[in-house]
Amino acid sequence: MLGTLTILLLCQLAGELIARLLHLPVPGPVLGMLLLFAGLLLRGGVPRAVQDTAGGILRHLSLLFIPAGVGVMTHMERLGSEALPIAVALFGSTLFGVAVTAKLMAALLRRGTDGETRP
Repeated sequence: MLGTLTILLLCQLAGELIARLLHLPVPGPVLGMLLLFAGLLLRGGVPRAVQDTAGGILRHLSLLFIPAGVGVMTHMERLGSEALPIAVALFGSTLFGVAVTAKLMAALLRRGTDGETRP
């Protein structure tokens, strides 16, 4: 488990270094996840040790949200003063996401499984 955690953290570190050195607008952990994915593709599968470690992390994922919750609580005053813009942004982005998904689904259903466009 320790070796697998080391691999996961090294992928995250490599992603963070790449993002900072190349001044990319992508978070380092996302690049690290892509590096891990590429490595697993090259290997041809996910080793059992990685599956077990990832499962253990996912079982206790709720613990990882505690620091984020504390961060939100420290900014409650600011969240209260900017509640309307935050609510509008959340509501608007949700509506936009649903609309785009509906349009894409409609287009894919028109296309059909045989690849031909249907009326």
